[in-house]
Amino acid sequence: QVQLVESGGGVVQAGGSLGLSCAASGRTLYRYVMGWFRQAPGKQREFVASISWSGDSTSYVDSVKGRFTISRDNAKNMVYLQMNSLKPEDTAVYSCAAALSSRRLSTERLCDYCGQGTQVTVSS
Repeated sequence: QVQLVESGGGVVQAGGSLGLSCAASGRTLYRYVMGWFRQAPGKQREFVASISWSGDSTSYVDSVKGRFTISRDNAKNMVYLQMNSLKPEDTAVYSCAAALSSRRLSTERLCDYCGQGTQVTVSS
């Protein structure tokens, strides 16, 4: 069993930055695509970003392209999401996710392993 634990959420003003971290434990996530979802109150879960096992392939939802950067450190079993130029509409609970395909994350919005999430609030 894999556990994913997020950290780094908080309150930031519009235009500011936050960095989220996700620590994986329990077993190796070899070959797993890692990603981030977010869910705002009253809205469906939204795919934010994903990164391949090797790190050479990333994908982002259009609304965060150029502002968010996903990265991973396989030696440390960590995944990161650097968020810059934050907007009030980025306010949501951000959760870490792992799946064996990027399609499962980005299109199906499902995860084989899912974190509980961390709150990000962007004030205007």
